[in-house]
Amino acid sequence: MRDDAVPYDAVILAGGRAERLGGLDKPGEPVGGRPLIERVAAAVPGARTLVVVGPPRPGRGLERAVHVREDPPGSGPIPALRAGLALVTEDEVALLAADLPFLDAGHVTALFAAARAAGAPGAVLVDDEGREQWLTGVWRSGPLRAALESYTGRSLRGLLGPLGPAAIRLASRADGCDPWFDCDTMDDLDRARRSRVTSEETA
Repeated sequence: MRDDAVPYDAVILAGGRAERLGGLDKPGEPVGGRPLIERVAAAVPGARTLVVVGPPRPGRGLERAVHVREDPPGSGPIPALRAGLALVTEDEVALLAADLPFLDAGHVTALFAAARAAGAPGAVLVDDEGREQWLTGVWRSGPLRAALESYTGRSLRGLLGPLGPAAIRLASRADGCDPWFDCDTMDDLDRARRSRVTSEETA
């Protein structure tokens, strides 16, 4: 288990265009009565600095966030990560998407513990089809910065894959409330809103 005395920062990427959602402000969309970004912020309660790459949004726990924008806004995850990492001061950082309704602090704890146990520069969740979820992971800040300095590509996989993170496999849940589940489409949002987890929160 993660020692909460070990400091870490968190970077949440929340500035995308959400084209498959018709331009909706995806991080601000409510699921279980709470904006998606609020739910993600709640998964990193021990972050010394909570960096949100995107515009300020209301939500419980978000008043502590430091906001920054990629240049230009909407230019993709690599510029967003560069902007967010510039504000990170701790040796470890959680790197998360803003649309993960079922991620919780226990999952983040498991990621940090796995990275340390493996002596790896990071750890990422792997979905039930064996695919790395690059925006559900944790990293050591130094190797991440070094990789960014020389990287000229546009994909997170191209940047993060060569670092060799530990891959964390969790059994897929029968109810679909997997920690790597993200809300890219309206169907995804509807599915999250119908889930047992979020239904219990609003009951």
